[in-house]
Amino acid sequence: MRVLLVSNGNGEAAIAQRLAVALHERIPGLALEHLPLVGEPQSSPEATVVGPRAALPSGGLIAMFNLRNIVDDIGGGLIGLTIRQFRFLRKARGRYDLAIAVGDTFALFMTLQMRAPTIFVGTAKSVNVARYGPAELRAMRKAAYVFVRDRATAEDCRARGIESVEAGNAIVDLHDRDTIVDLHLAGDEELVLLLPGSRAGAYEEASVLCAAFAAARTRGVRIVGALSVAPRLDAQRFIDRLAADGWRYEERGDRDGRAQLVRDDARILLWRGGVGGLLAHAALVLGQAGTANEAAAAAGIAVAAVDDGRTRAERWYRMRQRALLGEAMLMLPSDPNEAGERLAALLADGERRKKMGEVGRERMGEPGAARRIAERAAACLNLR
Repeated sequence: MRVLLVSNGNGEAAIAQRLAVALHERIPGLALEHLPLVGEPQSSPEATVVGPRAALPSGGLIAMFNLRNIVDDIGGGLIGLTIRQFRFLRKARGRYDLAIAVGDTFALFMTLQMRAPTIFVGTAKSVNVARYGPAELRAMRKAAYVFVRDRATAEDCRARGIESVEAGNAIVDLHDRDTIVDLHLAGDEELVLLLPGSRAGAYEEASVLCAAFAAARTRGVRIVGALSVAPRLDAQRFIDRLAADGWRYEERGDRDGRAQLVRDDARILLWRGGVGGLLAHAALVLGQAGTANEAAAAAGIAVAAVDDGRTRAERWYRMRQRALLGEAMLMLPSDPNEAGERLAALLADGERRKKMGEVGRERMGEPGAARRIAERAAACLNLR
């Protein structure tokens, strides 16, 4: 049995990888491949990356007619890449027993070119932001089964003619919070996890986050930071960018010999591993990320983001995320001192953070979606 995963975005590629793990647990010996329409993720033990791929300037952020990003991506080869991917999928007809499209309905449209039974895992839309449109619903009706982000969206789709649909948000299953990470924090210290994202702009976003963190630290809250470096990003570029802001790099800075960044009495660990274990310790997530912010909310962690959108695309994206997460996410002003003041106030308000965590879990849904998607795949392959 051969299955192809098709993803459309950096976060969606991470979700596809999580689904690959669940699929192998459910169907041992499955031949699994992954076509990323955006980015250049690496192959894993569970899934081999195949097909034409390239890193584009926007990192996949071209929704809502973001003209600047579209122009940049066209200059970076978007049109030629899309044509090659389209041809790859057409030539793949008869090669796979099942396909799973992860992301938006463009990913589904491309996947349907294979004419294989297809499961659509829709991560991009929710009735909390924008319902699926008529053209999107027509594509979704061609899928064998559909998973959407939340129950309200599933009910809306069902009322509009999508019968084989249920709520299943695989973002909730992204990180293993049972991973043991001993940070040796002092009894009165709390961890703030900094998530600058995985796109090319993450280096500048890290500067914004670290400035807000340092400003909060001066207001009496006892916090230690952990800056997450996404797998495809360059840790040295973070170090160099933050050095310009006065952060000093210590290669073996903490008591376990982990690298850290220091400015005055503020301390931020430079974290290259998975964030699941950190979420188990985090009092708060301060993030400019997409999927990673949402995964933190799903874990019941209060999320704050800085409203520093320098482009229309960034402003739209953050507005969309705020609508998805509701009161689970606090928007901070772009001025670092004001952001630090509000961040410190939130850190001092345990009840508010607890309520934000509850809202995040409610908005993101229950864990187990990856397992249920794998079960549905087995049923489509007549392996139930």
